[in-house]
Amino acid sequence: MSRISVRGFAVASATAVTTVGAVVGVAAGGTPAADDNNFEAAAADTTLLADIPAGQQAQVQTASLTQQADAQASAADAAAKKSAEESARIQAAKDAKSKKQAAEDRIEAERLAEKKKKEEAERASRSSVRDASSFAAQGSYTVAQVQAMARQMVPADQFQCFSNIVNHESTWNYRATNPSSGAYGLMQALPGHKMSSAGADWQTNPATQIKWGLSYMDGRYGSPCGAWSFWQANNWY
Repeated sequence: MSRISVRGFAVASATAVTTVGAVVGVAAGGTPAADDNNFEAAAADTTLLADIPAGQQAQVQTASLTQQADAQASAADAAAKKSAEESARIQAAKDAKSKKQAAEDRIEAERLAEKKKKEEAERASRSSVRDASSFAAQGSYTVAQVQAMARQMVPADQFQCFSNIVNHESTWNYRATNPSSGAYGLMQALPGHKMSSAGADWQTNPATQIKWGLSYMDGRYGSPCGAWSFWQANNWY
C-alpha cells in the first residue's frame, strides 16, 4: 500500500478547481481568480491524513498484542502469587493450630501420667499399712512406740500431716485428757467415746485411736493433709 497524503489530494482538487474556474472565467469574459501556485501553497500547509506504511502498521498491531499478552501474563502472575501467599497463610495457621494441639495433648498426657503415678503410689502406700488389729496389745506404750505404730498405719505421704495434728493435740500421749472439754486421746476426740467405733479398747490402745483418727480425717477432710490445712487456718479440726 502506497503512502496517501492530504497534500496530494489537495493539489489534485486545487487543479480541478482552477481548471473549472478558468473555464468559467473565460466564458464570462473575466480573468482566472487565482493561479495554480496559490493552491499548491495552501495544500502544502495541510495535515497528513494517514502517513504509516503498511509494514509498520503490522508492527504496531503486533506490538499492541504483545503488550496485551504481557499485561495478561503479569496479571496472571500477580493472581498466582496472591493465591500462593493465601495458601501459605492458611497452611501456616493450620500448622500453628496443630502444634498448639500437640503441645496441649502432650501436657495433658503428662498430667494424666503423673496423676496415675501418684495414685499408684498412694495405693501402694495404703496397701503396705498395717491394721490396728495387727498390733499386739500392751499395758502401756512409749511415745516412740506410738509413733512407730502410726508410721506403719498412716500412708507415708500423709504421715507428716497426721503427726503435726497429733503433736498439737496431745503431743503423742494416747491417754491425754482435756479436763474442761473431756476430749481424749491422741486426736483429742470429743467426746472420747466416739472412738469406740474403731474398737472397744479405744481408751488404752493407741492403734485403735490412730485407726479412728485416720477414718475421721479421711471422711471429713479427704486426708490427714486436708485436715492439717484446715487446722492451720482454724487451730482445730
